[in-house]
Amino acid sequence: MSRAYLSLGSNVDAVVHLRAAVQALRERFGDVVLSPVYRTRAVGFDGPDFHNAAAIVETDLDPHALNAWLHALEDAHGRDRSGPRYGDRTLDIDIVLFDDRVLEGAGNLRIPRPELKHAFVLRPLAEIAPDVVVPGVGLTLAELWKRHADHGVEWDTATLG
Repeated sequence: MSRAYLSLGSNVDAVVHLRAAVQALRERFGDVVLSPVYRTRAVGFDGPDFHNAAAIVETDLDPHALNAWLHALEDAHGRDRSGPRYGDRTLDIDIVLFDDRVLEGAGNLRIPRPELKHAFVLRPLAEIAPDVVVPGVGLTLAELWKRHADHGVEWDTATLG
């Protein structure tokens, strides 16, 4: 079994889609470690605020199979991939870390995920896996978060009900 560290986000009916996504993750993978859910501004475009969280799952899937499963989950929630790279999302789930693996040049799958630089990805992960060392970087998620420009900024939390 492998451990996958996921970033989850939505800014279209966010509570509905994130709640359903967490339920689907639990049905497929069992126990899910879930971070608090934060409201954050859209990055790269003007749009409604996002609800962002992180999750850890134990999986028997390899990174490519897990990525395909997550894409199917996004698609089941109406994810539209035809628009611009930065835009509204019913559901966006990315594999940020997968054990201590590094994957590059594997299509859209890159691990560690480059979006780890964004506070809305880093903070929730650092809260549920502070001691995990980011491969290729050599720092823990907590150390990276402590060095981030947004460290110490207050964030609004949301509930999934």
